[in-house]
Amino acid sequence: MDLTTLLMTAVILLLMYVGYLLHKRYTYWESQGIACDKPNWLLGSLSGAMTSKTVEQILREYYEKYKNSGPFVGFYWFTKPAAFVTDPQLLKQILIKDFSKFTDRGLYCNEEDDPLSGHLFNLDGNKWRHMRTKLTPTFTSGKMKGMFPFVTKLGQDMVDVVEERITTDPDIDVKDLAACFTIDVIGSCAFGLEMNCLKGKNPEFRNMCRRAFVVQRYGVLGLALRFGFPELAHYLRITETMPDVEKFFMDIVRDTMEMREKNNIKRNDFMEMLIDMKNNRLMKSEDGEELTNLTFGQVAAQAFVFILAGFETSSTTMSFALYELAQNQEFQDRAREEIVSVLERHKEFSYECLKEMVYLDQVMQETLRLYTIVVFLNRQAVEDYPVPGNSKLVIKKDMPVIIPAGAIHRDERYFPQPNVFNPDNFAAEKVAARDSVLNLSFGDGPRTCIGMRFGKMQTMIGLALLLKNFKFSVCDKTQIPVKLDKTNFLVSAEGAVFLKVEKI
Repeated sequence: MDLTTLLMTAVILLLMYVGYLLHKRYTYWESQGIACDKPNWLLGSLSGAMTSKTVEQILREYYEKYKNSGPFVGFYWFTKPAAFVTDPQLLKQILIKDFSKFTDRGLYCNEEDDPLSGHLFNLDGNKWRHMRTKLTPTFTSGKMKGMFPFVTKLGQDMVDVVEERITTDPDIDVKDLAACFTIDVIGSCAFGLEMNCLKGKNPEFRNMCRRAFVVQRYGVLGLALRFGFPELAHYLRITETMPDVEKFFMDIVRDTMEMREKNNIKRNDFMEMLIDMKNNRLMKSEDGEELTNLTFGQVAAQAFVFILAGFETSSTTMSFALYELAQNQEFQDRAREEIVSVLERHKEFSYECLKEMVYLDQVMQETLRLYTIVVFLNRQAVEDYPVPGNSKLVIKKDMPVIIPAGAIHRDERYFPQPNVFNPDNFAAEKVAARDSVLNLSFGDGPRTCIGMRFGKMQTMIGLALLLKNFKFSVCDKTQIPVKLDKTNFLVSAEGAVFLKVEKI
């Protein structure tokens, strides 16, 4: 047998083996007698993403089809059999009561070849646990109170920018406005840097943030390989972060650290804490037996995810809130009246004011319900898990678990008229009557969003200052209904969100 024939035989055998593995995986739920749609050979149950559907739409349609079919139904997370949870009691068990059996997310992480992927959101096991413990003090209410003046100052800068813009054109892209505001906030509060995005002086930073979210290295095939065959992806040294994005953010973190260490600059912020963890043995090793330092790559990764999470989620929430308030003037007037009343009572905008802006908080919560930024929560079983009350149903070890947060938020059983914007859904009496696990905008349990306090604070400050000073209404450029971005795993508007803005 010549070499060519030998190679062809090897390739054929390899393809047959891969085909066998895929067939075995893709018939798993059928063999278990559990309801499940027929999967796509590459994307599993996410095949709609190859057409005109957003991830949010795919999961919502799947949920509506199977929400009464049991505590969970079958799903294929790319090529992996996954449990798609539809029952609130089971998701409460997974997220909270039995969290120790679902500590991991099971996301692809390759710290050696792709250092920016090694951030808290991706980490599992002891690495996640120790990192979370060390980062948590950064987000206490005391820390938020210390950052409050920086955020309000940038909020006033945003007001000044809007005042200037509407003198020439009252139609403002509030999506771009909110993104520039949150980028400036993250730059100031996390790194002590003046980004000046509101003043149009740092478009590269905004563009790189956008690329980090939207542009997928190796496209759909790369996604399928990273999530369906992570061991093979590691062996092939597959990376997630685009090279220009990695260089840009690594350089920012390196330059900031070097400047602070060289000039002995101390600032009670996120970067200061990361530098301390790099220079001192404050982190436990993965086995928990000894203290270690953070590497530069680990520092950069935590800074990277803080920038992205703090920028995108809050700015999107702000823009969607203004979009809905522009179409519901009675809600907008009510929020404005509360804001003005609270500020008049306190004479100045203080951290304590936010606690009294109850209706504004309801506006924010309802926006997050209707436009759930992270449309699903994912976990991974660390051991076989028999479903409580049904010993025949078992979530197997290493199996992904998909919790469709956005779909649950639009279930009429929990939220009447679920597709209609109504801040009274989060009035105190409504919240008290509803199981708290049905509000999944920031997740729940020990892996809830670590930056929740910060995200809420900057969103409410931005909205309060804008609504106090301006009236928002729809204009000819306003897209109704809004179209969602199909290239983004997060919920985001496709293109600009234009509203008419008038000075009050």
